[in-house]
Amino acid sequence: MTLAEACYGETRSFPREETFGLTSQIRRAAASIAANIAEGHGRETPGAFVQFLRVAQGSLKELETHVILSSRVGHMKAPSAAGLLARCDDLGKMVRALIRSLQKSPDGR
Repeated sequence: MTLAEACYGETRSFPREETFGLTSQIRRAAASIAANIAEGHGRETPGAFVQFLRVAQGSLKELETHVILSSRVGHMKAPSAAGLLARCDDLGKMVRALIRSLQKSPDGR
């Protein structure tokens, strides 16, 4: 959730014309990551959890793309974008490790 909070903070200074564009896309992708991890954890089977973790991975890649675009068009400073991208990379590694762990574990938990 800290990644989503950071994204909300970074997009506060975006231009008004981006309210329904990049601002919304970044915020929704970031919130979706945490929401899918939580929803998957609440499912009954390891396979369902893995499925939601994969959806979270997709949202993570979407977020990365929007952050890069925001930096390229001048809405986000390069150091801020680099910080968010590093956090995305760290979270991606954790999600991949969790998927591998769930797939190896007999009961998935």
